[in-house]
Order: sequence, then structure tokens, then C-alpha cells
Amino acid sequence: MSALTLPVARGLDEWRRLRPRHGTLGLVPTMGALHEGHLSLVRRALDENDACVVSIFVNPTQFDDPGDLAAYPATFDDDCTLLAGLGAPIVLAPTADVLYADGYRVRVSEHVDACDLEGRHRPGHFDGMLTVVLKLLNIAGAHRAYFGEKDFQQLGLVRTMVESLFHPTRIVGCPTVREPDGLAMSSRNRRLTPAQRHLAGRWAALLADV
Repeated sequence: MSALTLPVARGLDEWRRLRPRHGTLGLVPTMGALHEGHLSLVRRALDENDACVVSIFVNPTQFDDPGDLAAYPATFDDDCTLLAGLGAPIVLAPTADVLYADGYRVRVSEHVDACDLEGRHRPGHFDGMLTVVLKLLNIAGAHRAYFGEKDFQQLGLVRTMVESLFHPTRIVGCPTVREPDGLAMSSRNRRLTPAQRHLAGRWAALLADV
């Protein structure tokens, strides 16, 4: 199946028409710029469920720096081409107007673990992340949702949210996929200069020996 014929839902009505009616459904939430780490999540979701939906949405509410949001890589057509090669999962690609029809008046906050580590340096980041994840979980109605262990703080917060709010979707953590030099695969790696990329790989190798 080509990327042009990959089923894509831009709105809620389209998703309701495309959503499988029978069997189990796995959800892989992403912000696009897909790489092998994402694809490993999709493969696992396809293996463990009757169908899989991959969401692609660059979530503005989890960026505290507008410049960072503007620079985030947008590769939707390439992403769909990669996904089509895996057995044609469904793509859920809603717009911000769909997901934030309320203007972000209602949001999810966690006030303990979200204030430490990454959250200490990115105010509001985890509010935005948790809010959009909950929206996607509610829209998809998936039996399982797959997250990489690379973002371990995010994974822990999502699990806490699901347990605290009695959400029925099971959260599945998946092993980190790494580059040959040990650096964890990330969409942000493509923004590194050659010198920065080399240094990141050296740090990854050093930390692996700790």
C-alpha cells in the first residue's frame, strides 16, 4: 500500500468511520518525524492487536518555547510512507482546532513527579503532554497504547494519569531503540549539528559504561 492510500483521519467524524469495529486496537501516539524507535512501537502494536492506529500531532501546548515548536521537524508525507511499509496502520492526524476546541481551558496537571527532572526546566510541558495524551486515548478508544522507555518520566506520568483517572487503556512501555553509537533515537537528533551529534554519541557511549 502506498502512502497516498494509507487511511488518514483528520477529524473525529473521519476517525469514527475508519475505526475498526471488531478486535483489539493498539495506539502509538507520536509527534511525527518518525524513526526506527517509533516503528518498533508500531510493529509491537501490530503484533499484539488486531489493528493499530498511529497518531501524528505536533502538540503546541507542550512547548514552552515558540521557537522550539516552529523548528520541530514536519515530515508527514515521509512518515506515512514509512507506516505504509509496515502493513498499513491507520493514521490519526487531527488539527489543533479539533483537539483544542476549548482553547486549552481544560488541562491535566500532575504536581509531584512532573515538577522534577525535565519538568523543572520546561514549565507547563507535562501539562500539555498529559492533556493531549488523554485526549488521544479518549478519541482512539484503544485497548493498549505504546510508549518508548526513552522518555521514562513521560511514561511514568502517563501511567500515573491512567491509573488515577481509571482510564481503561493499558499503557505498554517498550525498550529504547539506539543508534549504532548508543545514542537513543529521537526526532530531535536531526536538529543537531555534526559536531553536536558526534559529542552526543560520545556521551552516550560513556554513560553506557557507567
